[in-house]
Amino acid sequence: MWAAGPLLLLLLLLLLRRWRRGAARLDPSGRAVLITGCDSGFGHLLALRLHRLGFTVFAGCLSPGGAGARRLQREGAAQGRLRVLRLDVTCDHDVLAAKELVLSHLPERGFWGLVNNAGISTFGETGWLSMEKYEKFADVNLLGSIRTTLAFLPLLRKYKGRIVFMSSIIAYFTLGNGIYSMTKAAIEKFCDALRLEMKKFGVQVCIIQPGNYARSTKIQPLVSAEEIWNELSEEEKAVYNKEYVQERANFFNSILSEGSANGDEVIDAMVDALTSPSPKARYMVAKLKEKALVFVCALFPTVVMDSVLSYALSR
Repeated sequence: MWAAGPLLLLLLLLLLRRWRRGAARLDPSGRAVLITGCDSGFGHLLALRLHRLGFTVFAGCLSPGGAGARRLQREGAAQGRLRVLRLDVTCDHDVLAAKELVLSHLPERGFWGLVNNAGISTFGETGWLSMEKYEKFADVNLLGSIRTTLAFLPLLRKYKGRIVFMSSIIAYFTLGNGIYSMTKAAIEKFCDALRLEMKKFGVQVCIIQPGNYARSTKIQPLVSAEEIWNELSEEEKAVYNKEYVQERANFFNSILSEGSANGDEVIDAMVDALTSPSPKARYMVAKLKEKALVFVCALFPTVVMDSVLSYALSR
């Protein structure tokens, strides 16, 4: 009898969630969204989509004079609702300047959303990467998202807006890019804390977890075994040989080549996180086999997942 209570409560919560998700979508007009990493990839596609939906979009670009930024400028030239700004998320000055620009051009309904999308990726076993590279990845992928979030929290609390973070299924496991996995796992924990803390302010926090979309985002170029070898320390060269490095590079490049070239379903999830009356805490957008790996990682002992990944790496 006691077990029926929690089950009934869970059922009621699921029914309430389904009812709320069926409610009317948010009206984008007069609401501003800032997106980081809009030079290319998901950030670029999202900026175009949100602008066409009617949002006022502030598109942060690392290279405001680059091809991606110029395309966004052309898109926003007519209506004036899409502004391209320089935004290096590792730079306090850029983040504060972005906040000032947003404040000076807020539409009538205020600041609705922050999308922490900017990120970088690379390949390499743990000892192959320099400390400088670890610091750079932590600064861009983790601290960059935290930096922008802290700057815009007052506005998000004021307007009861949304914060969307770009994570990855790689937060659960790694296949040769542990440095990227490390930063995504860390951002997941940051989001978990932030999501609970922001509930009392009416601010909702969502995480996007794409699978392999390397061909769509171009976040990770094909790996060159020769370049990796040339960057290895003498100590690492004494442990590994060129043949092993080439095998690892070939393996990782084969994964990249299998990535989806169409990022629209990821953009759909990001739009839902910003416009749904009841957004999900996590949106996993991945192939069935990728979801199966996450399932094994989450529910089985570590030794099982290690065996699965060791087999994949040995192929």
